[in-house]
Amino acid sequence: MAAKITGLHTRLITVPLRRSWGADAPENHIIATSLFTDDGGAGHGFSWTPTIGPQAVKALLDHDIAPFITGLDVNPEVVWDQLWRRLHEAGGGGLTTIAMAGVDLALWDLAARTADVSVAGLLGQRQESVEVYGSGVNLHYSLDELVAQTERWVAAGHRAVKIKVGKPDLAEDAERVAAVRSVLGPERRLMIDANQRWDLPAALRALDVLGQFGLDWLEEPLRADDLSAYRRLRKQSPVPIALGENVHTIYRFRDFIEAEAVDIIQPNIIRVGGITPFRRIVELARANSVRVAPHLLPELSGQLALTLAEAVSVEDVEDASFEQMGILAGQSPVRIRDSRLSGTGLPGLGFSFTAALLPEPRDRSFDLPVDPAFRLS
Repeated sequence: MAAKITGLHTRLITVPLRRSWGADAPENHIIATSLFTDDGGAGHGFSWTPTIGPQAVKALLDHDIAPFITGLDVNPEVVWDQLWRRLHEAGGGGLTTIAMAGVDLALWDLAARTADVSVAGLLGQRQESVEVYGSGVNLHYSLDELVAQTERWVAAGHRAVKIKVGKPDLAEDAERVAAVRSVLGPERRLMIDANQRWDLPAALRALDVLGQFGLDWLEEPLRADDLSAYRRLRKQSPVPIALGENVHTIYRFRDFIEAEAVDIIQPNIIRVGGITPFRRIVELARANSVRVAPHLLPELSGQLALTLAEAVSVEDVEDASFEQMGILAGQSPVRIRDSRLSGTGLPGLGFSFTAALLPEPRDRSFDLPVDPAFRLS
């Protein structure tokens, strides 16, 4: 008889970034989740958002998701489908799927811990290691700071890097991209990310100027939901088009792929709702010969990348992994050496959050040291 879910506990952790992503994003928010079962099992996951809605995500988990999943069998894919139907009235993606990820990850963590294997081992690891590319949220950096960051990536052995573009003056973008290309040399790959800052005419003008620098891809140049404009852009672009960090459902990924509007999809495992939908989206891309490049969160996306049939590159934003932010209770489940990521084989997802291990306020039977930068609610 299958074990059943008996409860869900959440805790919000807000932690400052070691390198600010700008005035609007100085910190990240993690909603740590712990799921319990009637046979004494426990699985741990998380939801995540760098800026908008952490309290809303936590409220969805506490008030709408926890009561609904209590009593369900601990089958990640069945629970995901039932929960998505339940929450669809509040939106098919966005805050709803971000919240759902906290449950889905906890269920996969539980399944892997029960089998005493890593999540990658449970799903079937196919790659010994995968490439990591250096990434930075660096549009607010001065030119000197950007060049210094690129030099750090080169010294670390990265064969590919990604920088932000979208300055008000295209000539400044060109100066910055040229400086980075000069540091990288011709043999390393360079990607640029406009974070939805352009409309179609601006994107085409930018490509005329920036395309000369040998770009591996142009990421999210237009509003993420403007399918028509992306379709027109890709027809004219000499540079491959990447998008997906703000696409939340398999149906929307299907729309972009079928419209031939994208070359590389970049699903964020949390924003699409967890491991269950991420795997479905990857198979959709594979069936249509579209490249995949998972977005952010190397401790999670790196482990999933190891299970994919096709080798992919994993994004590592400088000093922004959970390990680098100092919020892991133990060692990281992934190891990055010479621009390659491999798994450590720890059971389940392989990590928990330091702040999430604190006792509830009513229980003062033991104390754990906490970085004063952490804010809990």
